[in-house]
Amino acid sequence: MKSHLRRLAMFSLVGVVGFIVDAGVLQLLVLGLAWDRYTGRLISFLFAATATWLLNRRYTFRGPRKHSLGVEWARYILAMSGGFACNFAAYSALVYFFNVDRQWLILAVAAGSVAGLGVNYTASHYWVYRHQRRPVAESGADSGK
Repeated sequence: MKSHLRRLAMFSLVGVVGFIVDAGVLQLLVLGLAWDRYTGRLISFLFAATATWLLNRRYTFRGPRKHSLGVEWARYILAMSGGFACNFAAYSALVYFFNVDRQWLILAVAAGSVAGLGVNYTASHYWVYRHQRRPVAESGADSGK
């Protein structure tokens, strides 16, 4: 249980980096390049998800890999799509109903990030980075042979 909490804490720290990437790319696209708030959000998600994939595979879910980098990235993006659905719904509701615009988009991104956290962690832990369980060694006199 302790390692599970440690992993969740690390996943959350990586999520903060993802949030910074997400909000930064979104601000660049919307404020700098005049993209709309929804299309920009789809692109910023891909940047953020790629950043968190790299960090999570290196720090949060270390261990042997069953898949190539490309397959693992695709699985991660697919897994994060569930959390992104929650994320995008919260973001879109704030943008649409409260007309969150331009410099305040970061608040909508933050609300979306919180909304998707649990789904993303669960998908990462149980599907993307699931490791084979090692058999427990038998105890007794015969186990040393």
